[in-house]
Amino acid sequence: MTFYNEHSKVWLSVDCIIFGFDEKKLKILVGRRQMDPGRGQWSLYGGFVAATESVDEAASRTLFELTGLRNIYMSQIGAFGKVDRDPGERVVSIAYYALINASDYDEKLRKSHGAEWIDIEEIPELYSDHNEMVIKARKLIQDKMSNEPVGFNLLPSLFTLTQLQTLYEAVYGVELDKRNFRKRVKDMDFIQKTDLIDKKSSKRGAYLYRFNKRAYTEESNFKL
Repeated sequence: MTFYNEHSKVWLSVDCIIFGFDEKKLKILVGRRQMDPGRGQWSLYGGFVAATESVDEAASRTLFELTGLRNIYMSQIGAFGKVDRDPGERVVSIAYYALINASDYDEKLRKSHGAEWIDIEEIPELYSDHNEMVIKARKLIQDKMSNEPVGFNLLPSLFTLTQLQTLYEAVYGVELDKRNFRKRVKDMDFIQKTDLIDKKSSKRGAYLYRFNKRAYTEESNFKL
């Protein structure tokens, strides 16, 4: 017995906004679309949801195929389902954003997919409603980072306070007062200073810090 024959079929897909940080700029991963419609246009990465997988599983699979990374921080943005959003068929897309440390992404794998890191402030016109997805994803990250330490997913395990401040400035698109920012950071026990020195930026160097997840779990008043 078959059901729902009186209803039209709708395709279901996922699209992934993958954010990375290069110590100066917040970037997203895009590529040239390899299929019709829209072949050759800049596009986010995604794909159709298989009959045997959930939308979360489809997004995780897409992220792994593209980056080779597992256990990536990922969060659902929402559904995008305008009737005319895809000129090929009636397609509803569930969008996700992911945060990765760009230095963990293998360059050979990136090139094999034809993927490019593009500055969030210089996003070109993307396929369909992908620009709308990026705008919404950035807003959600801003909201999330003001209350939870998810931004550390974009940083290496050891980082300087300058790197941390630059990350927040890149995400929010504003310049932060250095003195006030560092004062806030020093009041947070879960951002721990190490004895290691980073000398890449200056001869004097800067102390390296790390995020202590266990200490954060015990301290619930995060606010940057």
